[in-house]
Amino acid sequence: MSEQKKDQTFLEVKDLKVEYFSDGQTVHAVNGVSLKIERGKTLGLVGETGAGKTTIAKSILRILPDVGAKVTEGKVYLDGQELFALPEQEMRKIRGNGISMIFQDPMTALNPVQTVGDQIAEVVRLHNAGSKESFEKRAREMLEMVGIPGDRYHEYPHQFSGGMKQRVVIAIALACNPGLLLADEPTTALDVTIQAQVLELIGELREKYNTAMLLITHDMGVVAQVCDEVAVIYAGRIIEYGSKEQIFDHPSHPYTIGLFGAIPSMKEDEEWLHPIEGLPPDPVNLPEGCAFHPRCPYATEECKKKPIEMYQTADGHQCRCCHMGAAKKGE
Repeated sequence: MSEQKKDQTFLEVKDLKVEYFSDGQTVHAVNGVSLKIERGKTLGLVGETGAGKTTIAKSILRILPDVGAKVTEGKVYLDGQELFALPEQEMRKIRGNGISMIFQDPMTALNPVQTVGDQIAEVVRLHNAGSKESFEKRAREMLEMVGIPGDRYHEYPHQFSGGMKQRVVIAIALACNPGLLLADEPTTALDVTIQAQVLELIGELREKYNTAMLLITHDMGVVAQVCDEVAVIYAGRIIEYGSKEQIFDHPSHPYTIGLFGAIPSMKEDEEWLHPIEGLPPDPVNLPEGCAFHPRCPYATEECKKKPIEMYQTADGHQCRCCHMGAAKKGE
């Protein structure tokens, strides 16, 4: 039995590095990311736009562009099987079956000239044997499962609202009961009421099928509602990692603290929000040392000279900051 299966880890990403190439420049999108997710658990990947969140998900699914993008280092294991070592033909069997992805924008994720039912049935047909009638039956069941009447099978995406399109995308992603669900900001374009319904739906389906999930978001409220563990990412590196309770109750990295500080509080009477000063670094030319040091109020000369290693407390809370109080150096 592999080490991945011994510790109940379903997905493991080890030291992932991804680069994009454009106009003679190299974009350092992901810079040594490692994470684990157990079956039935949800890990929230939190960070600003451009931090590398979607690139991580696309790397796991191996759908990065063939031209202009490259995984330069790292390995990904799904239930002990190394995905980067598989030939493309084998990887196609895993996409939509072992791993599915809910894309951020349902407007571009759905084919406008194909009925929603046929798009769901297509996924089932690719990974299962059966008749056309059985595929259509499964597609109707999935529509019903996400709260859409099955008799809307023959309708097109333009006949659905934004929230219902997102439900269709979820139905496609879950049609083959995948072991891992990659959810890329699934509620970004939705109003608050529909957002709550979609999150509740994802949670119910995750519990029903014991699905592991990587939830990409920048919304701490969504993280609080859905996630078991949280990884905060900045400039392509995880800078803080821990359980939801650890991150929310004891944020340790100045960037994480800044994220929480920018959220308006209902308990305090303040006239102004407290944003994080400055902008994320240029991924073409990342700063030496800690990438956050140009924006950090606690930065020292040590922060500017060399990369900061991940520090770990006794309870497993990890933070990539040399100012993390009472922390022990992680192995």
